Amino acid sequence: MRLLPLSPAVVLLGVFLAGPILWAFYGSLTNAALTGVAAKDPQWVGLENYTELLSDPDFLQSLWLTVIFVLVSAVLGQNLLGLGIALLMTKASKAVSAVVGVCVVAAWVLPEIVAGFVAYAFFNREGTLNQLTALFGIEGTDWLFTVPMLAVILANIWRGTAFSMMVYQAALNDVPEEITEAAMIDGAGGSKRLWYITLPMIRRSIATNLMLITLQTLSVFTLIYVMTAGGPAGASTTLPLMAYEEAFRYSDVGYGTAIAVVMLLIGAVFSVIYIRALRERKG
Repeated sequence: MRLLPLSPAVVLLGVFLAGPILWAFYGSLTNAALTGVAAKDPQWVGLENYTELLSDPDFLQSLWLTVIFVLVSAVLGQNLLGLGIALLMTKASKAVSAVVGVCVVAAWVLPEIVAGFVAYAFFNREGTLNQLTALFGIEGTDWLFTVPMLAVILANIWRGTAFSMMVYQAALNDVPEEITEAAMIDGAGGSKRLWYITLPMIRRSIATNLMLITLQTLSVFTLIYVMTAGGPAGASTTLPLMAYEEAFRYSDVGYGTAIAVVMLLIGAVFSVIYIRALRERKG
């Protein structure tokens, strides 16, 4: 009887979450297409799409670029920078905290397509970055062509750091001041207080934040598409862009859906790791 009130939520999750996932998995086992005979009557092909993926060098490159993009821009960039800003804001005055908070959050509240165009205007050959380097006599370059992955990683860090900052601000506010003061009295320096007191006390927030930003970064599409469209020559094509290209540009919906299912499995693996970490630390 206690589970009965949860039944509407379970039904909604089944219809709008589990249903599309199962349908996508089924679609990845067919040769569904946007046009032609396969669009009207898709045929069952089993694991053919997945075996083709494993032998596709473009897929393997996109998988590697996706791993780099997630680890560098989310796990390292957004997570560490957000924590650093949150720590600094706890020591800063209210005026400084307000200004820094507004500047950081402004990038996060922008629609992703607007943030993409802003980043494109910053990194392109005639953009703001080259104009700034020219002031110091440094010759500019086309960042979106020479180092496209670095450009999109920096853009994603710029846009997503605000979320981590706000999560850590809330977590740091819950750290009891008397514990930190006791550590100071015992002679613990700032780095030791951070490592042995602050971080252990906000470890659950760290794991939760890592899970959320990892899943969010794994699905980033618009930012990269606006800045580089996956180029040049696939040098910044992550799995979301490859799935889009295969499904809607080349009309191979089944193959593109298989890539989306792989992304779903990668996200599930990360989620299981973070959830297990939360449970272990809770115990």
